[in-house]
Amino acid sequence: MFHLQSLELLQWDYCQRLTLPLDGAIITVAGPNGSGKTTLLDAMRTLLGLECSGGRSYKTYARHANADTTWLRATVENRPRGRQASSRPFARNLLYADQVTLACRIERNGGDWQRRYLMTDGDVPIETLVDAPTKDWLGIEHWRRRLEGAGLSRAIARVLALEQGQTDRLCEYSPKELLRLVFDVFGDQEVLDRYEEARQHQRDLAAEVESAERELAHGQALLAQLDARVNLYRQHQAKLRERELLATEVMPVLAWHEERVETAAKLRELHRQRVHHAAETRRRADIQRQLLQLVEQQREAAEQVRAREAARTAAQAAQQQARDAERPVEALVQQADELQALAAVESDAAQLAERVRALEERKAALAAQWHELGGQRRAAQAALERLQGQHQAPPPAEVQRFLRVLRQENIGHHVMADVVEISDERWRAAAEGVLRSARWVVVLAHSGDAPRAMALAERERYRHYLVAESATAPRDAPPHSLLAVLRFSAPAPVWLLKQLAQIRRVDDTQAGLQLGGEWITPQAYWRDGRGGRSVWVDPGEHQFGAAALASQRDSIERRLAQIDTAMLPVAREQTEVQRQLDAALQASRGHRAAEELARRGAAFAQAREQLPALRQARIEAGTRWQQADRAHMQAVVGQQQAETQYQSLQRQLAASESEAQRHAREWGERFTAQRERAARSRADKQRFAPRWIAPATLAALRERYGNATQARLRSAAIEKELAEGQWELDASVEERQQLMQATVGTQQQQLAERKASNAMAGVAVDNARARYIDVLRTTVRRYRKNIVELGLLSGVEVHAELPHLDNDDTVLRQAELKVGFNFDGKGQIGLNDGEASGGQQVIKSLILLVGLLKDEEMPGGFVFIDEPFAHLDVRNIQLVGHFLKSTRAQYVLTTPITHNVEVFEPADITLVTSKKPRDARWAPPIGVLQRRAPPPT
Repeated sequence: MFHLQSLELLQWDYCQRLTLPLDGAIITVAGPNGSGKTTLLDAMRTLLGLECSGGRSYKTYARHANADTTWLRATVENRPRGRQASSRPFARNLLYADQVTLACRIERNGGDWQRRYLMTDGDVPIETLVDAPTKDWLGIEHWRRRLEGAGLSRAIARVLALEQGQTDRLCEYSPKELLRLVFDVFGDQEVLDRYEEARQHQRDLAAEVESAERELAHGQALLAQLDARVNLYRQHQAKLRERELLATEVMPVLAWHEERVETAAKLRELHRQRVHHAAETRRRADIQRQLLQLVEQQREAAEQVRAREAARTAAQAAQQQARDAERPVEALVQQADELQALAAVESDAAQLAERVRALEERKAALAAQWHELGGQRRAAQAALERLQGQHQAPPPAEVQRFLRVLRQENIGHHVMADVVEISDERWRAAAEGVLRSARWVVVLAHSGDAPRAMALAERERYRHYLVAESATAPRDAPPHSLLAVLRFSAPAPVWLLKQLAQIRRVDDTQAGLQLGGEWITPQAYWRDGRGGRSVWVDPGEHQFGAAALASQRDSIERRLAQIDTAMLPVAREQTEVQRQLDAALQASRGHRAAEELARRGAAFAQAREQLPALRQARIEAGTRWQQADRAHMQAVVGQQQAETQYQSLQRQLAASESEAQRHAREWGERFTAQRERAARSRADKQRFAPRWIAPATLAALRERYGNATQARLRSAAIEKELAEGQWELDASVEERQQLMQATVGTQQQQLAERKASNAMAGVAVDNARARYIDVLRTTVRRYRKNIVELGLLSGVEVHAELPHLDNDDTVLRQAELKVGFNFDGKGQIGLNDGEASGGQQVIKSLILLVGLLKDEEMPGGFVFIDEPFAHLDVRNIQLVGHFLKSTRAQYVLTTPITHNVEVFEPADITLVTSKKPRDARWAPPIGVLQRRAPPPT
């Protein structure tokens, strides 16, 4: 490494222009704080391409000078280290003079500053360098590489860049960092370069392998995309072929085949209809013969009816005559019996009075019964009259009253009795029974009226439900439910619709028990979850629909007939009782029954003799009339049956003849149409290829597509898929797929080759690493020898532990150089374990630092040390001074003005700085003290 000889500053910070000698081994820069000591070191650092200390920058110093250009120039030693010219420090830069000039020019470039560097043979002044060609000036990176070739390695550069007060920074390095620093300084650069070159080559090959793998993956992805596109293209082509096949062959052939099969089936059906028509013709002939027979039977039946009717009329007249003859005789006998009864009691006044009382009581009872029946008849008649002109059965009075209140309050509503119609009369009894409790349920038109309506219902004490939540009856009610036979003209309560839908209609209880669940019979026997019971409602109480009104009317009319039938015997009995009462009263007034019997005894006796004969004659006449009536009824029934049978056969004959005419007309039309279809089918068959309509082909088509409709659906589906699907339409995609397959194959082959090259590079790296390890071991041993010798000079016992090295990058990355120091026999301390004092830290750092510069083969080098004596006592200052002089390196030291002159004892040159006066433009010149060489002895 080279030594500094001189330094020239031009307009650097507050220095106008000065030249300083640096050709001594130890240069001390002394001055008070703030006098520019660090400024001088930063000028050297900037000239050597290093960073300034304390966060400062060369731009700061150039800006302080307030000039457009700042110059830094130094001369350095370039003598050979051996006998060969190539051993000169700057030989790699093609500079072979004993002295080399290093220059830095800092120029203002717009609003910023820019530095450029130049090195040249000899001692060249600034005025000459100004005219140097622009191409000779270097940038910072090229400049650092030039100086690195002259021995200013990156490791030394890091040491030179130590800031003020941080001289002990080396001892703060970790063992791993210290080992790396030692090898960077001492290591064989060629071996290191070969190792790094081999590693870089392996990394490049690994990168190439990784890149080839990515390219292969990309190619495979592209191939997969092309495979998918080819698949889509082939699917598209297949669908096009299938669509064409369906349109040209499948659908026409299947349609033709189906039409042919259908035509054959219809022709067979026409043949069956013709056979049936012939049978119907024969049946009509039989009916006509039966009609002729029935005409004769009707004539005979009519004659028989007339004869039987005449006989019945004569028998009825004879019966009436017998009855007329019997009635006065029967009345005379009855009067005789009554007189006998009165005669038996007329002698006893008490018995006669008792009889009168009994007859009066009976008369009163009959009168009460007649009055009751009369009231019932008047009520029934009034009910019948109320039904006149009505379309529905009227509601009860309390319901009418509440509905009138709702209408007055303008509250929309309806009752269930007005909106339900029973569509099947067979199930009227069941429906009326189930709906009886819901007849007068009021359903509100608007749910918002519920509060007012319920308040009115509470006031009127309306006993039936009032519902605000309703729904329209579903059209698709369960077919066997009770709801299915009901029709609703307005909404109904939801709970009622649900209940009706759950009730199943069954024919009888046995069927219901087998079915289970909730059911009802036509006779209104209802079974629900609680059990079974009858809900039969009298027809007179039916309420739902127009048929309910008719049922009520019929019921009232039957009731009137029953009342009339009951009133007739009461009237007869009243007449008889009144006659007996009159006779008893006459007897009580003195009319003697015995005298009446004596006076009319002959007449009464004759009546008793005649009555049995007359009664027998009336009975026999009644029997004959009944027989004649039954015979007449039989004749009438026979006549009606013959007439009914005749009319039925007549209707059958007319219907058969009409059907025969229609059948003949339609059969002819269908036969003509089918014959035309058969002709078209034969013509269509000629257009098909024989293989299309072969039985095996037709069977295959039917198995695949089913029928022509399914084929058309398949064709429509294909059309939709072709229209909406994402298809590949480029036919060249298959060719590109083949090319990509070849490309991927080539990439796979290249990847295999690169992997093989990478394996060979790994072997080369192993060999280079082995050589690197050998050099590293030698370097560490030399550095250990240097620091041990330096420790002996400074009175410190230094121990260095050789690192464990193996042919493995991981082991090399983890290798460490552990150094221990023993001051004054107090035991070993490490690099930065906190056990050393401040002065010991400086001694340790100087030993480590100077050990880097101590080289028997290439002596020299220089180092900047800021205030190395800051924490040392007088004895340690002497030791450090002796230590510095014992080496052949060049040192630039800084120290403040101090009373301890020992700090100046080792210095060959002392540069004295001073502070810039407040009002001065430039700082005072730097004083130079140079030690005289001792006279020769």
